[in-house]
Amino acid sequence: MNRPPIALLAVDVQRDFLPGGSLAVSDGDAVVAPLRALSDQVSLVVATRDFHPLHHCSFLERGGPWPPHCIIGTPGATIHPDIDAMADLIVSKGTDPKVDAYSGFDGTGLAGILRSAGVERVVVGGLATDYCVRATALAARREGFETEVVLAAVRAVDVHAGDGDRSVEEMHGAGVAIRESV
Repeated sequence: MNRPPIALLAVDVQRDFLPGGSLAVSDGDAVVAPLRALSDQVSLVVATRDFHPLHHCSFLERGGPWPPHCIIGTPGATIHPDIDAMADLIVSKGTDPKVDAYSGFDGTGLAGILRSAGVERVVVGGLATDYCVRATALAARREGFETEVVLAAVRAVDVHAGDGDRSVEEMHGAGVAIRESV
């Protein structure tokens, strides 16, 4: 009996979220090797990316909480080359200057794409645990996908100490399976 395809959602592994980026996640580049290993366990790899216009509402200058990051056409918006090379599909979020989007499902058509591919289960990793990974995993559950987050393949911003841990607890409470390692 054939099992339904499994998709890996590699969330926002972009230069601006990696060490040296404008909104760097501490140890963010440590997610790359586990994501590469996970890609061998799935049939479809989807990379999400923050892809903001120049004056996006999430930026401090517009009253948002973040410095400018992942601006369309800039090096900071580029996906890590290893993730880009393994991605079967890239979905862009946050492209509307007036709408902030943390989930890879926000306005991207991702749920329909996954269903069309016969996907019933998604594995989520990337950056950052307490923002876009959390939002993407919770949205995947709401969309009816069996969802798992691999802790070795995520890192948190932790704006407030413990945000990452609280996000993991929230995801688990919503029915997202949590796995420690690849």
